Amino acid sequence: MTSATRGRMANTMRAVAPMALAVTAAAILMRFPPEQSSLYPRCPIYEYLHLQCPGCGATRALAALLRGHFSDAMRCNALVILLLPVAATYSALWYYSFVERKAIRWPQLPRVVIYGGFGIATAFTIVRNLPLQLF
Repeated sequence: MTSATRGRMANTMRAVAPMALAVTAAAILMRFPPEQSSLYPRCPIYEYLHLQCPGCGATRALAALLRGHFSDAMRCNALVILLLPVAATYSALWYYSFVERKAIRWPQLPRVVIYGGFGIATAFTIVRNLPLQLF
């Protein structure tokens, strides 16, 4: 095998590996639904305080979304589902930088965006723990 062939194979593997990881994670979620499997870790905040954190239900929401049940996904964790387009965009940019071998940097967000995100997560956490059963 020539070094050029090895280089092309290495580049191909570099491009395929993140996608294979994402497909594998989706396959695990489809094969082992969070509602029926003890494979997934339990939230320590919910275990000890009986309060749902902003991430509680995220795995169930992603599994429901993979099965095409959007309303169930929103019921499990609306915040994660609404932030999914942002995460997908960032993942696509990260993937492009990774494949092109460019420096991968965290986005430099303005403080107002960071504090706004914390505020939204806090408000979501408070509302979802109210006895109204909105979420």
